[in-house]
Amino acid sequence: MPSLKSIRTRISSVKSTQKITRAMKLVSAARLRRAQDAIVAARPYAKALGAAVAEIVARAGADSHPLMFTRPPERVALLTITSDRGLAGGFNANVFRSVVRFQTEGRAGKDLSFFVVGRKGRDYYRRRSAAIRNDWASPTGETAAVLAKELAHTAVQAFENGAVDAVYLVFNEFKSAIQQRTVVEQILPVPATTASAGSGEAGGQIDFVYEPGRDEVINTLIPLFIESQIYRALLESVASEFGARMTAMESATTNAREMIGSLTLQYNRARQAAITKELMEIVGGAEALKG
Repeated sequence: MPSLKSIRTRISSVKSTQKITRAMKLVSAARLRRAQDAIVAARPYAKALGAAVAEIVARAGADSHPLMFTRPPERVALLTITSDRGLAGGFNANVFRSVVRFQTEGRAGKDLSFFVVGRKGRDYYRRRSAAIRNDWASPTGETAAVLAKELAHTAVQAFENGAVDAVYLVFNEFKSAIQQRTVVEQILPVPATTASAGSGEAGGQIDFVYEPGRDEVINTLIPLFIESQIYRALLESVASEFGARMTAMESATTNAREMIGSLTLQYNRARQAAITKELMEIVGGAEALKG
């Protein structure tokens, strides 16, 4: 049986850990609220822009912009969004598993490379000697817009130069504080899909009146659409990270409380045993003196 001193040391250590996990949970909960507000505000814009692009592309055709040209996907790049820090449950592991599933499904082409956001992703793929084209630090709600511009520019440049034939986003989509869904989403070439399944015939017959012109509108909307998709993915990832960390730290705090209770019970039993042993020794000594 462990000594009383070692049990007291373990209880003290677990209590210190519990304070840290409780503090991290509270910080994540406070930051999650702001991140959740940001993604809720960004989703309608991204959805409306995607619908507008889809409507225009349905009429203009898939060859109306270079970023929509489809090539055989021999060189595929994945833009994976991870975190800089751990202690977030399966947040990063879910992204890595989705990438493995993407490869096993045969969608990775002959040459797979990575644009990596987040130190955890960078370290993970460096250890596996993967081809990392660029890497960036994980964003915050304040830096996501600037990072989205840089990511969009880098991905578009690689696609236009022929360095890659397709680019996919891999990120955690925020559902709730306790639920995130990993998404693999193609951003290049821009998928030529209609806004709704029932509008295809009308879209082919009736076109818009463009101002200042169709090419100018398409040349503006397509890059903006790519940037908005990346921006939304970054915000989704930020909110998902805080939610995953809050849930993980809440679970860790609960486990620490249960462990403290178990150790306290063990300590009390050991102390009782020690007291009983001392009493027996005293009684035995007294009996020996009488004899």
